Amino acid sequence: MKRRKLPTGIQTFRKIREDDCYYVDKTAFIHRLVREGEHYFLSRPRRFGKSLLVDTIKELFEGSEELFRGLHVHDRWNWSMRHPVVRLDFAAGRYREPGLLDATVMEQLAAIERRAGVVAEYRTAPGRLAYLLEALRGQSGQRVAVLVDEYDKPILDALERKELARANRDYLQELYSTIKACDAHVKFALLTGVSKFSKVSLFSGPNNLTDLTLDPRYSSICGYTESDLDTVFAPELPGLDRDEIRDWYNGYNWRGDDRVYNPFDILLLFDSREFAAHWFETGTPTFLIDTLIERGIASPTLDGMRAGADLLSAFDVDEMEPEALLFQTGYLTIRSVERSARGPRFRLGYPNREVRLGLNERLLRALAPAAARRLAQDTALERLLEANDFAGLEKLFRAFFAGIPYEWHTRNDWARGYADKYRALGEPIHLIGVEFSRAARNLAAFAVARA
Repeated sequence: MKRRKLPTGIQTFRKIREDDCYYVDKTAFIHRLVREGEHYFLSRPRRFGKSLLVDTIKELFEGSEELFRGLHVHDRWNWSMRHPVVRLDFAAGRYREPGLLDATVMEQLAAIERRAGVVAEYRTAPGRLAYLLEALRGQSGQRVAVLVDEYDKPILDALERKELARANRDYLQELYSTIKACDAHVKFALLTGVSKFSKVSLFSGPNNLTDLTLDPRYSSICGYTESDLDTVFAPELPGLDRDEIRDWYNGYNWRGDDRVYNPFDILLLFDSREFAAHWFETGTPTFLIDTLIERGIASPTLDGMRAGADLLSAFDVDEMEPEALLFQTGYLTIRSVERSARGPRFRLGYPNREVRLGLNERLLRALAPAAARRLAQDTALERLLEANDFAGLEKLFRAFFAGIPYEWHTRNDWARGYADKYRALGEPIHLIGVEFSRAARNLAAFAVARA
């Protein structure tokens, strides 16, 4: 196989195909969606290929046959029938000021109207969208495909300003309700986003969207599988340790048989040929770190959290359970499923080394002293642990603990059995007991025992 152009950062299906880039064929999933239903929702973390999926569906409904030659759907699609497409994309904007959301929607609707030759006189976005769907149906004789990319970004962008976040949520609720009200004119609808906001009306009522997020049949609709790396990207693998690729970047799971890679990570790895936190370094939401700190959630408890399907979907401006927040944003994933009388229960955990290291580093950065001092302490800690130098470790702990804010001295529970899950590994385990003094705000006792 020849090496091809890496589609790093390219979210346009036409460009990928015309420039002969690597492409992992997802059209079998799309064909099944169109064949079996009409209205869907998909949640995946940022930079996971949602925009490319939406753009691929757009080209399919518009009948761009030449782009699909050699792909699964090509010989299974009626290319003589073309459908108009209404696509709203919220990925690029920054919705942190009142009025920006409405202005963006109106601009996008106006652009669609201009291309289709439709003239609308409605002053509100819902009225304008409803008229546009009806007009496109009448103009073409075919029902419309409605695609919304990053539907929730206007809410997520404003989470630090709760009133604005609520206002954006309510605005979108009314706008998306139009899709339900105009069902007679809609052939297919897909909304993608990071989070499933429970108070957005499309997720309730008799015509609710089919949620694909935890459907095992679509667990790899976004992302790359092991097989994809070994086949599609085979020319890029020589010179890279396959096990190291897996350790760093594989591990995301949404109840399917396959654990998948974040495409952004893999493409940057193949480009740079270096292992690094490519995805994590593109930006971790401040509100996520703030929520973990405000609730005093200790880092060791993250790997092993448990949640039901209802909790993983429970998310709103005023109701952000940490399990849902971490799962939906991609910092935890499903490690295993446990069956119960009340439905499935999920054990969550870090998907891979990148996220485990990155999230803990961000938490440490938010709590610890200045960067230069932190780096020195990190280096010292690694050396002391490698040497089993527990006297030196106690000394380092005392110096470090003296700089921790007071409120973090008030939440300590050391009877969690943290070592239990490591016993089966067959490696030496040292139990380090640290007693903190509230009065002295430092170590009162330090003890080490071999497990």
